[in-house]
Amino acid sequence: MDKNLNNLLKWSIENSVPSTGDNSNPPPQSNEGVEAGARTSTLDRDVLAALLGGPSDAELMKAAMEVITDPSVELDQKLIAFDNFEQLIESLDNANNLENLSLWTPLLSLLAHEERELRLMAAWCVGTAVQNNVRSQERLLAMGGIPPLVGLALRDDEHESVRKKAIYALSSAVRNYQPAMDVAAQELRKNGQDHGKGDKLDASDMDLVDEIMGWLKQRVAETAKA
Repeated sequence: MDKNLNNLLKWSIENSVPSTGDNSNPPPQSNEGVEAGARTSTLDRDVLAALLGGPSDAELMKAAMEVITDPSVELDQKLIAFDNFEQLIESLDNANNLENLSLWTPLLSLLAHEERELRLMAAWCVGTAVQNNVRSQERLLAMGGIPPLVGLALRDDEHESVRKKAIYALSSAVRNYQPAMDVAAQELRKNGQDHGKGDKLDASDMDLVDEIMGWLKQRVAETAKA
């Protein structure tokens, strides 16, 4: 049997309620029953989409990026698409699917977009994708995404909101992932930034990571462009 049909059949059986012929006074349901119903009523969105002909999350992600990168689309529509994109990649599976869908390249290119709001959303989405996600952290590093994030965080003529999102993305990118931390530290040194924590920064030391990010935020506060 087709996997999607099998999943639908399983879901239907789990959620079927025997008819008593009299629905005027339905029996009370315990909290345990409510919780069980909530669990079994959840059907995988991609399965449901395949069965009903609607778009999958992957298709929605690709469509959103097409809108965001289309020069003929108005900025407000791009921002709506970007917001939808960010919500989709809150899912670990969807974030990891960025690689399969070839969406890392257009996403990172938007860090240099002329529109401030799009730079901000790009940094936000990068941070969402790599948060507590080693596979996406690895991909971001491989795609050369750390240097532009450091550049945004340090750029005195950049808007404060964009710089803060870049720091958020960096914080998510380097935590518990030493290769990204090493590149970030190298980029800071290259830009003449002395954070006072030495040359070797331990990515597994959360207090140290917080201190570095706090130092960057302080620098933003001191040099921010209104």
